[in-house]
Amino acid sequence: MSGAVTAFIGLGANVGDAAATLRAALDELADLPRTRLLRASRLYRTPAWGVEAQPDFVNAVAALETRLAARELLGALLETERRHGRDRHREQRWGPRTLDLDLLLHGAAEIDEPGLRVPHPQLHRRGFVLVPLLEIAPDLELPGHGLARNALSALAPSETANILPL
Repeated sequence: MSGAVTAFIGLGANVGDAAATLRAALDELADLPRTRLLRASRLYRTPAWGVEAQPDFVNAVAALETRLAARELLGALLETERRHGRDRHREQRWGPRTLDLDLLLHGAAEIDEPGLRVPHPQLHRRGFVLVPLLEIAPDLELPGHGLARNALSALAPSETANILPL
């Protein structure tokens, strides 16, 4: 795909049939215009992060080849969340959700605009994202942070001990 970049999307859910929701969301990512799903990680069961008194999450990461600009891709991700019942304005920060789609990386771009930060600002600190990310891109470099595998190695063992494939 000429002029395309590789974008990485973090997927998560812990309300309803989270695994089925993530599988449906992966199909929807594959159907985005000017975009091709390159690969997706396995699904992982992960402890809740931030607000811990809630059900475990199911997480995954997808790699897309896309000609969508970062803002366009983010808009498509937010619309996909809405179709799956997510209302970002009403939910508790880090609380339960039907679907969470995060634009982790958009090529090598570093973007800091209102409503759009790429790489995702906490990417290098979240084992539940790094584990599936490294499954599909073991040599990935995180702009401004170095190799993703080094970021994972720097986490405390407790950050990754309970991240288990489904």
